Amino acid sequence: MRIGLLTEGGYPYATGEARLWCDRLVRGLPQHEFELYALSRSAEQEERGRVPLPGHVTRVHTAPLWAPADDGRSYGRRERRRFAAAFTELVRGICGADPARFADGLYALAELARDQGGLCAALRSETAVRAVESACRAPGADRSVQRAQVADLLEFVDELERLLRPLSLDWYEDLREIDVCHAAAGGVAALPGLLAKRFFGVPLLVTEYGVQLRAHYLEHTAQDERPAVRALLAAFHTRLAGEIYARADLLTPGNAHARRWQERCGAPRERLRTIYPGMEADRFAAVGEDPACGDPDTLVWVGRIEPAKDLIALLHAFAEVRKAQPSARLRIFATAVVPGYLGDCRSLAAQLFPDEAADAHAVGENPVTFEEIGGPEAPYPADAYGAGRVVVLSSVIEGFPITLAEAMFCGRATVSTDVGAVCEVIGGTGLVVPPRNPRALAEACVSLLRDPERAQRLGAAARARAQELFTVEQNVTAFHESYLLLLAHGPARPDAAGAGVPFEQPPEARVPGHWATPTWAAAPVPDAGGDLGAAAGADSAAVPATSAEAPV
Repeated sequence: MRIGLLTEGGYPYATGEARLWCDRLVRGLPQHEFELYALSRSAEQEERGRVPLPGHVTRVHTAPLWAPADDGRSYGRRERRRFAAAFTELVRGICGADPARFADGLYALAELARDQGGLCAALRSETAVRAVESACRAPGADRSVQRAQVADLLEFVDELERLLRPLSLDWYEDLREIDVCHAAAGGVAALPGLLAKRFFGVPLLVTEYGVQLRAHYLEHTAQDERPAVRALLAAFHTRLAGEIYARADLLTPGNAHARRWQERCGAPRERLRTIYPGMEADRFAAVGEDPACGDPDTLVWVGRIEPAKDLIALLHAFAEVRKAQPSARLRIFATAVVPGYLGDCRSLAAQLFPDEAADAHAVGENPVTFEEIGGPEAPYPADAYGAGRVVVLSSVIEGFPITLAEAMFCGRATVSTDVGAVCEVIGGTGLVVPPRNPRALAEACVSLLRDPERAQRLGAAARARAQELFTVEQNVTAFHESYLLLLAHGPARPDAAGAGVPFEQPPEARVPGHWATPTWAAAPVPDAGGDLGAAAGADSAAVPATSAEAPV
């Protein structure tokens, strides 16, 4: 089977949030051919290069979303009218309440890009700006966009050109020969697959471990951003998400939290199938099989140090923990940091917990430490989780909590805030408290520190749950079954000869040589004169002998 994998800002580049699970998926299915279609987000990402690819990745296409684009094409009068009509439909669908106009305009622009070779210059033209202005002022437009100024219109048109850049790529033309098109994310990454589905009937599978529409809302909450631009971009992403969910043959959210977002945006329930992310359990086996390792008085936190993780609340909660358990320690292990926020956390820790010394001649030590994964005391994530018996998650915003699942693989009891997919991942094997509630967080931590046997039981149950649901093997098997399901139930697509019967051509038909029908099995056809031997001789002469003719 040939799989077209669409990514944005991830695989096969060396950096990116979707890199790991895509790489595990591709390497876990060596029986299939993969073609990669990757959109990069920055010059730095491209400079870091790509990860080594296995041999069954037959083709790699890449294109930047960050670089300025100018195709230098100028449209004639007919093409300009055609563009104006299509773009007007698109922006009227964005500004108004009719998503059907958005879809009509999107596909009309794709057809124009295919005929003219690109849309970059047209999307940055004065015609585009005037069309957006007219849509914002039209009756029925959302109130939030009606007051858009010239600067707002120019900024939105510039961003819209970048978002619609996949329409100018010829990727969906190559995808017509693919058996299943798999978008590793929604949003812009799925656009080529959406076009291949529209024009050629290629089955489309969309996976979202983090809903792109939700991510957009979280990233565009700055108060200094123009309100009209924020509203226009949110409307675009909402319309695009709705169209992708309506047209995809199968949607595979990574958790029930993402699934609910998709359903609210119009995804049909019968096309939804939850597939949890797959992680390498072997990396945590040594710690998970030794529940007695680690300091029983130590709390461990692992993750990216940023405001969404709410380490400020964790430090205040730990101050309450220290009042109940004076011997308790908190070790914070960073996988990445936001420098300014890390400085705030260090300052607060120094204020709440002055360095303590055992006597007048000893050096003081703070019970809170900030360390890095990869450092001398924690060269690997498993070493960080093994430093204590209880792992804490204090986030106020979370999708699928990867660090929580890793702690479960290590057999650790967990205390988490009730955000995102935390309850779904924990499943009763840990303690869950409300977010932004340091007192509740502290009470849960103290209860486990004072009852090590309970913590050990919860850790064992958590490890069993993780091994059942969150392994690479489970993830790869689920996607393999999804591919077969789409291929079996998808509509018949005509091949080069015009046939349209599913499975009419076996996979061996693509192998060079006469593999599917060996010459010794070909039935001789008599010629017009009835000479059977002459016809057989002519047929054998026309088909060269291959290794398929050799006896097995």
